[in-house]
Amino acid sequence: MDVSEIIIPGDTPGTEWRLPVLRFTGRDPKAPKTYIQAALHAGELPGTALLHFLCERLRQAESEGKIAGDITIVPQANPIGAAQSHFGELQGRFDLGSRTNFNRDFPLISIADRAELIENIDDYPAIDRLKRQLLHMALGADLVLDLHCDDESLQYAYIDEAFWPEAADLAAALDMKAVLLSDGESSAFEEAVGFAWKYQIPGERRSRLPGKLSVTVELRGKRDVDPVLAKKDADGLWHFLGARGIVSGAMATAAAFSGPAVPLDNVEIIRAPEGGAVLFHRSIGERIAAGDLLATIVTRPGQPGGSIDLHSPQDGLILTRTSDRLVRRRGDLMKIACDNPSKASRKAGTLEN
Repeated sequence: MDVSEIIIPGDTPGTEWRLPVLRFTGRDPKAPKTYIQAALHAGELPGTALLHFLCERLRQAESEGKIAGDITIVPQANPIGAAQSHFGELQGRFDLGSRTNFNRDFPLISIADRAELIENIDDYPAIDRLKRQLLHMALGADLVLDLHCDDESLQYAYIDEAFWPEAADLAAALDMKAVLLSDGESSAFEEAVGFAWKYQIPGERRSRLPGKLSVTVELRGKRDVDPVLAKKDADGLWHFLGARGIVSGAMATAAAFSGPAVPLDNVEIIRAPEGGAVLFHRSIGERIAAGDLLATIVTRPGQPGGSIDLHSPQDGLILTRTSDRLVRRRGDLMKIACDNPSKASRKAGTLEN
């Protein structure tokens, strides 16, 4: 295993960020190349724990000559966000300087322009240098996994329709409970990777990308940083790499993916109509029917009519739930994967900021 660091100078004198990169060299130049990163939202650590245990297996495999395709791993992809604390609370989702989500505004380019990502890179602020370095590394691979987590959540993934159903093997290996299918046209990291591949010829969009994969994996919730879960997920990813011919000696034992795979339009986001204390009646993993009571918002405690009941707009599977119990007006409470499109109006692209 080769360990190096990308140094990202800060935007003020005397500061810099260090981005560790772990590389395993494959023995077969024709085998697929893999790029995996975790903690792009710096406080989302289940993926970092997974990669810690996966690297143990990869080091052993490397010593035995069992790695066929090059593997690049960035276990802590956002040192800038990891250093942002406000009154003792980590602020790893948004850059405090630009107020931009660390997983938005990645450059949308053709793969033919990959080299331009790091040309004159010192002309950019630190957050953009970080994004350009990450995207440049990812576009050197065939399989790209961006490991995230949600708040309170099942295991699920965002996958561009261009990679489905071929990516069902990853969903099965990681025991995902659902897959959310997107059109791949946002500026999030995994969609920027897919964009570069789809527009290999500028202006001409490819609808299928055989042999490629770019996916955002949601590894349960923020508090699910656990050695047992991390080792289980590392085993699943190891078997996926084996099934794709990237490592040898991994037995593919995962059952076929059987969860729902629904378009983003079929995701109901339950939001708080007013601020207050939220009392949940249903939890993640439960299948609910239209009209079921999901939550009560206590808006004026102790007063007549001081609460609001929220009901399910349609049948579905509860994927996520907020861990906050004091919620703001229009705050997200739940995501529900459904068979039919939501009637709620929302912007195209990603579900949340």
